[in-house]
Amino acid sequence: MAGIAITILALTAAAGFWGVEAESSKQIIVKTVKGQKLCDQGWECKGLSKYCCNQTISDFFQTYQFEDLFAKRNSPVAHAVGFWDYKSFITSAALYQPHGFGTTGGPETQAKEVAAFLGHVGAKTSCGYGVATGGPEAWGLCYNKEMSPDKDYCDDYFKYDYPCSPGAQYYGRGAIPLYWNYNYGAAGEALKQDLLNHPEYIEQNATLAFQAAIWRWMTPPKKGLPSAHDAFVGTWKPTKNDTLAKRIPGFGTTMNVLYGDSVCGQGDVDQMNTIISHYQHYLDLMGIGREKAGPHEQLTCAEQEPFTVASKSSSS
Repeated sequence: MAGIAITILALTAAAGFWGVEAESSKQIIVKTVKGQKLCDQGWECKGLSKYCCNQTISDFFQTYQFEDLFAKRNSPVAHAVGFWDYKSFITSAALYQPHGFGTTGGPETQAKEVAAFLGHVGAKTSCGYGVATGGPEAWGLCYNKEMSPDKDYCDDYFKYDYPCSPGAQYYGRGAIPLYWNYNYGAAGEALKQDLLNHPEYIEQNATLAFQAAIWRWMTPPKKGLPSAHDAFVGTWKPTKNDTLAKRIPGFGTTMNVLYGDSVCGQGDVDQMNTIISHYQHYLDLMGIGREKAGPHEQLTCAEQEPFTVASKSSSS
């Protein structure tokens, strides 16, 4: 067919741009359509996408690195022992890699996005504290659900679109915890799972829990706002109002997208600094280095005007 060329490449992909020696051989289908290069890398990055022409996440982020980042998750005092693992993460990530999750930009940007996403995950699921063994950043993925919810998080305002199921409780669950019936409903629609009637699925299936978190990372919370992904990798272009509100592309704005005023616009608060410290720690462990996190104004949302105010969907 005119204008289309298909090539199958057998490539040897290095397991990290910072010099990790492990290598894996993979077959990549390359198609050129109207001058644009599209690729398919099989199960992990499937469906002919420009993003699949880059390294996939398993090329630069492997099991031992996941174990380093979440070293204490299976400690006897953790609350989700045996639940989270590398396979569940990489399987869930495969759904979104063709859309740019961890596959946007060059190798450094790709690895930084994985560290940024997991920085949120680690901070939101940690049971670490100041003098905890290994430091507070070693305790990410300690939880997979809110331990003592004080309400069922059912909002009747959404009773027509996302009616609460009798007996269901929509408390925080997952890697970046979902709260409220409308968030479970929207995530369930995207993931083709009946989370509105069965929110407990999130705490029963680690792959689904990671998928819900990546969906949240990749999806704008409402019309007119960027996704955390777009804010981080720089595909989001701030408006004049954003600039006046001190919102710029970078890690700080990912916190603004995900949590609004529960974290951002409050100055140097502990909750914000905890998320930042997890991101920086993970950059170090992944061999990138925290100095690559960017300047202070990109890293923080302390002085940003929040995108959302008093949001019930905050996973704080």
